Amino acid sequence: MGLLNFFKRESNSAARLKKPATPFDAIGGEPAVRQLANRFYDIMSSDPMVADLYAIHPLPLERIRHVFYLYLMMWLGGPNHYEKERGHPRLRARHLPFTVTPTLKAQWMYCMRKAMYETVTDVQLAEKLLNALDALADHMVNAADKNGPQS
Repeated sequence: MGLLNFFKRESNSAARLKKPATPFDAIGGEPAVRQLANRFYDIMSSDPMVADLYAIHPLPLERIRHVFYLYLMMWLGGPNHYEKERGHPRLRARHLPFTVTPTLKAQWMYCMRKAMYETVTDVQLAEKLLNALDALADHMVNAADKNGPQS
């Protein structure tokens, strides 16, 4: 689920002190994850380029912001409050009731890229996280676009 193997473990204890243990630690812990989750939904709710994505989300967004924050915190290797509140993520199963097309996935990634680059100062870390999230988002796609695949 998380990115626990994201960073290489080093045997030298001094080297371990220099590097954060998880991406959660590297981006700044709970406040940074909350900022990332909130910025994601701020972008989604205000950017006309992702109107289709916004339209499929339940309003108001407060509940889903919180759930997304809990999931990101767990996924990044932080506290696992998500499973305590909601059970196993089962992301694919939770998204199956919704039509998730390649276009909606691209809109989701657009929001995440903007939010990530605005809130995570380590660009290399942001890019690694975005690559992992892109692969995860690919797994959520469960329908083709109405006009065929997007290129």
